[in-house]
Amino acid sequence: MSDIVIRVTRRVLLPLALLFALMVGLGLLVTRVLSRTWPFTVEDTVNRELAGDRTPGWNDVSLVFSTLASTQMIVVVTVLAALVLRLVLHRWREPLFLCAAVTAQALIFLFTTMAVDRTRPAVAHMDASPPTSSFPSGHTSAATALYVGLAVLLALRARSTPAKVGWWALLVLVPVGVALTRMYRGMHHPSDVVASFLNGGTCVAIMARAVLDRTLSWGRARLPLSRSDDEATPAGAPAGG
Repeated sequence: MSDIVIRVTRRVLLPLALLFALMVGLGLLVTRVLSRTWPFTVEDTVNRELAGDRTPGWNDVSLVFSTLASTQMIVVVTVLAALVLRLVLHRWREPLFLCAAVTAQALIFLFTTMAVDRTRPAVAHMDASPPTSSFPSGHTSAATALYVGLAVLLALRARSTPAKVGWWALLVLVPVGVALTRMYRGMHHPSDVVASFLNGGTCVAIMARAVLDRTLSWGRARLPLSRSDDEATPAGAPAGG
């Protein structure tokens, strides 16, 4: 077995397999083992209260956040961001990291919904329900991977602490808003969106360790980069993520 296959297995495939097992395990605990245990016993109450507080203004705000995390928007923003990163940085490492994180969370989400069959909250749904279970929230997971991934990249390039904090604060607010939106619109339970933060955030961490680590050698050579890659960042720079 070649070195590159071993590294991909250890740094990507094995961690993702463990994450998938964890997500399925959590889903089964929530739906079959702990469904009558606090705090899962009050989830329906939370959803009913959010539904009862709906107003035309908040409905419009929630639609904006929900649209930001729709499948079409996630794909468009990811592709555009990857293209901009490639054109500005003149290397593949950052766009590959972002695309890999978003793709990984989508696969974990899809296979988890196939293993965990959870009905959506018993309130009026403001969106059409896709043919997947409520656990986890695909919108929240995708938003977490995309916008937290962008926060990682922008914070790494920021030259001051206030700038780093600003990027994190701005971009992390998006998945938080999406999570609240999905509950407000009656599409997910609180535990669904919490699990989605775990899925999206862990995929970002896994891909950062696998792709953004400049000390990592992939087979005969490091991950394919342009000449400007090494010139842009000193050899001892932090890996990030």
